[in-house]
Order: sequence, then structure tokens, then C-alpha cells
Amino acid sequence: MSMGNWTGKIKQHIAILVALCVCAIWGETFVSTKMLLAEGLMPSDIFIYRFVLGYACIWFLSYKRPWADTWQDELLLLILGIMGGSLYFLTENMALMFSTASNVAILVGSTPLITAVLMSVFYKDERMGTRQTVGSLLAFTGMALVILNGQLMLHLNPKGDILALGASLTWACYSLLIKKLSRHYNSLFITRKIFFYGILTILPYLWTECPLQTDIKILSKPTVWVNLLYLGVVASMLCFVAWNWTLKRLGTVRATNIIYLQSFFTMFFSYLILDEHITVMAVCGTVTLILGMYLASKTAI
Repeated sequence: MSMGNWTGKIKQHIAILVALCVCAIWGETFVSTKMLLAEGLMPSDIFIYRFVLGYACIWFLSYKRPWADTWQDELLLLILGIMGGSLYFLTENMALMFSTASNVAILVGSTPLITAVLMSVFYKDERMGTRQTVGSLLAFTGMALVILNGQLMLHLNPKGDILALGASLTWACYSLLIKKLSRHYNSLFITRKIFFYGILTILPYLWTECPLQTDIKILSKPTVWVNLLYLGVVASMLCFVAWNWTLKRLGTVRATNIIYLQSFFTMFFSYLILDEHITVMAVCGTVTLILGMYLASKTAI
């Protein structure tokens, strides 16, 4: 094997490792968010604080380039800020108001499948083979078992379930659109613009529906500011940059399939930090999930 092939394989493995780290951190964010909600913050408060913190940090690293090369690319960045930020947040959190957490988690967890379908339609180089298709379906089944964690019944709530599917579709569209921009712009610039437009487009909702929580007594609590810093700097700024880089290195379908592992990490950290139980169903789901991801990561046949 030539040196170039070895270098390429090493880069691929590094990208997979980065993607796994991102999924582990994003899986833990549900625990941090739950702790912040218990302290009196609203979901919209958490979103705006973490995105503002993320934007402030990344601005110092990429401030030299204020705009995209063309207005079409700038418009695409605005759409990405909506799809990966404000609209995704609104649909996911509004879904939780009308449906169960399990329903929402499973439907939002269908993002890799929806992404794979969209990529197959719009990009020939991202089409899945038979093995990848079977692997993706197995991974989705395993993810659902992990989320259910012993609960055998799901209750249909049309309004909430449609919103959850909408959240899944918005993130799938985000993954689809960012492929084009990643060919011409670096991850730092793209992430900074996504944060900016995500903040900008959520402001009308904050003004009209849910005013920002600014109580100093709440915000000064160590549990609150430590978790907000973690969500803003690590889970938002660092992870969005890393994820956008990973999408470029691994390809959208392969990278997005790794998101299935997020449910496992959420279960693990919930057990570790919140003392939530893990059932035999969840363990079986984890095995199925890993098997499915292994198959899905193989070259299409």
C-alpha cells in the first residue's frame, strides 16, 4: 500500500474518532439540558445562551472573513442557520410539548435515514449500497431499542410526532446543504455564520413567545453557568466545527450514521449522572446499533 493510501486511511480513522467524540458530547447535552431545566431555565434560554457563547468564541478565530464570496452562498448560510439552529430547535422542543420523549427521540433519531435518502437523490457519490442500507436499518432499530429502554408501548400524538419528524427533516436538509458550502469555505467560517443566523432568526420567537431568562440569581448558580459554558463552548462551538469538518472528510451519509450512537451516550451519561436505569432491551439495542453501524460504515456494494 502506498504512503498516500496509508495517509488517507489515517485521516479517515481520525475523522471517525472525532465524530464519535462529537456524538458522545452531544449525547451528554441532554443530561446538561435536563439539569438546566430543573434550575428554572426554559429551552429557548438554553438555546440562545449556548449559541451566543459559541458565536462569541468562534468570532475571535474567524473574524477576518465577514461575508461569503457571493450573495447566493450567504443566503445558503442563512438557510443553514435556520435548518441547523432556530427551526430545528423550535420543532424539536415544541414536539416535546405535544408528544412523549420516547416518540420524539425515535422520530428525531430517524435523521440518518432521511439524510441518506435525500443524499441518494441529490448526490450520486453518496448513494448507499445493499450492505449500507441494511446496516442503517439495523442501527435505527438498535437506536429505537436503546431509547425505549424497557418501555414496550409508544403512543401516537400526531401534532407532536409531525413536529419531531420536521426536526429530523430540518437536520437532514442541513446535512444536505452544507456539503456544497464545505467545498469552498472552512469549518470555522461556516459554523460562525450558522451561529449568527441561528441567533438572528430565533429572536422573533423570544420577543413574542418566550422572553429570555435574565434572573442573575439563577444564572449565577454554579450548576447553571458551568453547564451553559459546557453547552456553548464545547457542545456548540467546538462540536459544530468538528462535525462540519467530519462531514467533509467522511461524506454526509457515513458521518450522519454515527449520530445513531448519540442515544447510547445519552443512556450511558443518564445512568452515570442522573442514576437512570439500563434494561436488557437497551443492552440488546446497543449491540444491534453497533452491528448496524459497522455494516453501514462499509463501502457500498
